[in-house]
Amino acid sequence: MDRKRPHPSKPEAAGEIGRLTAALAEARAKIARLELMAEVDPLLNILNRRGFERALIRTLAYVKRYRAPAALLYLDLDDFKRINDAHGHAAGDAVLKAVAGILACNVRGSDVVARLGGDEFALLLFNLGELQAKAKARSLERILPAAGVAWAGARLSVGASVGVTVIEPQDKPASVIARADHVMYLRKAARRRKQPASPGEPRPQRRAG
Repeated sequence: MDRKRPHPSKPEAAGEIGRLTAALAEARAKIARLELMAEVDPLLNILNRRGFERALIRTLAYVKRYRAPAALLYLDLDDFKRINDAHGHAAGDAVLKAVAGILACNVRGSDVVARLGGDEFALLLFNLGELQAKAKARSLERILPAAGVAWAGARLSVGASVGVTVIEPQDKPASVIARADHVMYLRKAARRRKQPASPGEPRPQRRAG
């Protein structure tokens, strides 16, 4: 005949509950750390595309609820492939780190800096209007080429084309990104022609056919 296991005493039960609670808290903290790591670019220590998309969703909710102004700046580095080809990927990584540092130093702590992939970056700027966002874009286009990275006796620098779009309450994440991307390509084409266009100028519609 099986003997019944004795019930734990109240102090033993309390101790077991405490250990389980601590283990659960540790597991939740570990999950939170892993989720955060999944949203951060390991090279640059800023948000990656996944982290940016989540931040954009929160920004859209904020704009819709409070009707507060916000803008997305979409940056594409100019001729970054040339640096990789001529000096190697380690040099390219050093330039990317410098760019990320410059962007972080030229926005507020409440703003968002992210690397979307490759040589593309994005900024979410809060509580500023279209004119202020365009002024920030022009400022970054001036600052980035002036900064440089010393590498093997050379000074490496890179410019950027910056597209600006104001975030509207009715926007969806995909539409905001697509709009800023369009403006950025227009800006890049204008810079190549050495005919600077406004960073927020809309792209002309292509004719069908």
